[in-house]
Amino acid sequence: MADNSKEDFLQLVKRVGAFLTLKFSNLFRNLDSRSVGAIAGLAFAVVFTWRILRTPSGPQRRQPKRQAPTSSNSGGSSHESVNASSSGVSDPSEDSRTQNVIDEFFQPVKPTLGQIVRQRLSEGRKVTCRLLGVILEESSAEELQKQATVRSSVLEVLLEITKFCDLYLMERVLDDESEKKVLTALEDAGVFTSGGLVKDKVLFCSTENGRTSFVRQLEPDWHIDSNPEIITQLARFIKYQLHISPVKLERPASNVFTATSLEQFFGCG
Repeated sequence: MADNSKEDFLQLVKRVGAFLTLKFSNLFRNLDSRSVGAIAGLAFAVVFTWRILRTPSGPQRRQPKRQAPTSSNSGGSSHESVNASSSGVSDPSEDSRTQNVIDEFFQPVKPTLGQIVRQRLSEGRKVTCRLLGVILEESSAEELQKQATVRSSVLEVLLEITKFCDLYLMERVLDDESEKKVLTALEDAGVFTSGGLVKDKVLFCSTENGRTSFVRQLEPDWHIDSNPEIITQLARFIKYQLHISPVKLERPASNVFTATSLEQFFGCG
């Protein structure tokens, strides 16, 4: 009985090892070494425990002795038993059940939005971003004189950025009333409640060059803008830039990325 249990265990280890070899390559791309080791150890423990629990517990009943078979059948039966035990062929249904347990456990791990944001921003810690056409529905300073509307689809990504980045929002406005409308819209949308963004980090200027100066002074890891001229001017000063536009720049610098929206860049649009 002990030899059979040992053989079953070795067969299980072989099947798990074969599965890990085939399936883990994609999983490793999104996980660090600690996560991989933890998952592999947990998987082995789960499968091994599952096999133990399936083993019938308690003493086995002694089977009544059977009448010795005739000599003509004895040799054939003994020969078949030896072949069955020595062939090492596993039960197909047993293999299928083991594979199902492993497949269910090793479903592809879907990264969270926070993980995607950190990965796409290359762990950048300071981000500057214009408001018009990126955070706000409006696309011109003249529109801000009438109203300011935060795009609902961008809120989730924006709040994730504020959790681990020093974020500054900036825009050109024509009057003080436009500033008040923008701040009120951001506050009503809950942007300031996450703790990562405060009103003092929403900067206003009267010219486009003023926004360029803000970015140069802050020296962010990333700048996000919808104005192609500013993107081009800042390309040699800022490590990474994201150009929000339905049209790509003709010859963007290698450190300039393009997306139709901020949420689309992070896979949410």
